Amino acid sequence: MSKQQAADIKLEKNEELWSIECGLVSHEITTGIWVTTQWQLAGFELSPESYNQRVATLQLHRDERTDYRFNLSSHQPKLFLVLDSIESDEEPNIVTLTAAQSVASQYMDGDYLVLSNDMPLPVQAWMEAFIGRHGELLEQRRKKRKGAGRASGN
Repeated sequence: MSKQQAADIKLEKNEELWSIECGLVSHEITTGIWVTTQWQLAGFELSPESYNQRVATLQLHRDERTDYRFNLSSHQPKLFLVLDSIESDEEPNIVTLTAAQSVASQYMDGDYLVLSNDMPLPVQAWMEAFIGRHGELLEQRRKKRKGAGRASGN
């Protein structure tokens, strides 16, 4: 992304979007004669000064409210950062930032790196407000018709 494109993107915080800077730290790991770079998610900056390539927008979706409730009710709620798999020492590209564990798990089978860190308390309160505005999403199963799936006994 060019500097002009980055300047055109504005930082947001509203009912569904929040621009958050992700604190990525690289560590060199030596195994025998090989040296590799490993990325870790150190934390989040909730009020970034300006847009840079480490800023991701956390977007809440109404159809993921059950996942949000599950995450918030856990012992330590997490945010999940998905990065493009990287081969060299260059800065990784952020694919998405999500609070839904099911969304993050969809990326784990591919060539992506999924990192997580504790969700800051202001983000937890913001998500609670989102769920409060839109209500809990309860998954309901419909009853089957009486006799459905049975062979007729004529």
